[in-house]
Amino acid sequence: MNLPKVATREEWLQARKELLEKEKQLTRLHDEVVAARPELPMVKVEKDYVFHGPQGEKSLLDLFEGRSQLIVRHFMFGPDQEEGCIGCSMQADSVGNLAHIHARDTTFVMTSRAPLPKLEAFKQRMGWDIPWFSTEGSEFNRDYNVTTDQGELPGVSVFLTNGTEVFHTYSLYDRGGDIFKNFYNYLDLTPFGRQEKELEHPWDWWRHHDRYGVDDAPTAGQNWWNGTDKFAS
Repeated sequence: MNLPKVATREEWLQARKELLEKEKQLTRLHDEVVAARPELPMVKVEKDYVFHGPQGEKSLLDLFEGRSQLIVRHFMFGPDQEEGCIGCSMQADSVGNLAHIHARDTTFVMTSRAPLPKLEAFKQRMGWDIPWFSTEGSEFNRDYNVTTDQGELPGVSVFLTNGTEVFHTYSLYDRGGDIFKNFYNYLDLTPFGRQEKELEHPWDWWRHHDRYGVDDAPTAGQNWWNGTDKFAS
């Protein structure tokens, strides 16, 4: 890897100020995109979906837990798989304390097609307290484009309720989910960055957080994408 050149403090400060101008442009563009999202139209959810949780069956409206907004992380974990997707797991690791989301009248949950006992076992292994519901037997995943004939896909969908009706307001997929991997934001500040340029696929270094240092631990590519690049932009 190429190391940064050595400079004086004054030279570093000048270069840092030049980069700061680009960072400000990026922040302003990000603010514009964030401001545009509430202008999107919304679609009324007409179907009755069933979600299986530790306290029994829930409707989509039940998942709001009395709040006005709902964020659903579509977690890649199919019925025939024995553990959750590595990339989705890394995003779940990054969620943090849900109290901050709840404080803004918003609920966060994860959903997967795997049966509930598998989700509960993996959740315990990972040490998460995020509400996680099985959509086994439901069309929810296909209707929101995260289950296809080729398998499971990652994604996030957002819903709004007026107390009786539910509306779909937003979804994102693929590389759009990079913003939820907080470790990337920190690594992007370092000289070596993500250290992925020499890898065949950027996810080849990913592991479940309890599998780093385990020689035979599968990577995300081996375990989920079989060496393809169908999730690369």
